[in-house]
Amino acid sequence: MILSDKDIKRALLNRDITITPFNKKYIQPASIDLHIDKHFLVYNTNKNYVIDPKKPIDMMMEKITIDKNKPFVLHPGEFALGLIYETTGVSSSYVGRLEGKSSVGRMGLLIHVTAGFLDPGNSLKMTLELHNTANLPILIYYKMPIAQMAFEKISSPCENPYSKKRNNKYVGDIMPIASQMWKNFA
Repeated sequence: MILSDKDIKRALLNRDITITPFNKKYIQPASIDLHIDKHFLVYNTNKNYVIDPKKPIDMMMEKITIDKNKPFVLHPGEFALGLIYETTGVSSSYVGRLEGKSSVGRMGLLIHVTAGFLDPGNSLKMTLELHNTANLPILIYYKMPIAQMAFEKISSPCENPYSKKRNNKYVGDIMPIASQMWKNFA
């Protein structure tokens, strides 16, 4: 069951949900608004011609950092990794589901392709898989509202929360990380 604003506030007080920095003005009826950070990764298409899921791709991507005066430009059809400004976490009894804001979607900006799930026990800056489906470039500004997180209580606390002990790949990320799919083949 998705938490209401009242239940989100209660879960924040109980530390079942953590959001840093937190501002109560961003709580919506059944979610909380989140903002985009300043760090991005983009594929260098001049030096690379194919993505091989069996090989590390970290070196195929270039880092881009923006600030309040310099937006990120995402051109039509382009893909970039970004991340949420707020560090968001859930206890072993909750999950989070990241969704785009309607206003962002109406510009043609997709914020995630598949990875909008916050696993029980994880706390991180959620990665955004940004894709411009519009036919014009989109400017993305530092700390722009870009997403909303809904929370759900799971049927019982999980036995094995998302953690480094389980060799989970994206525990506690605070920077965009290229796909670690290759580790599934190792």
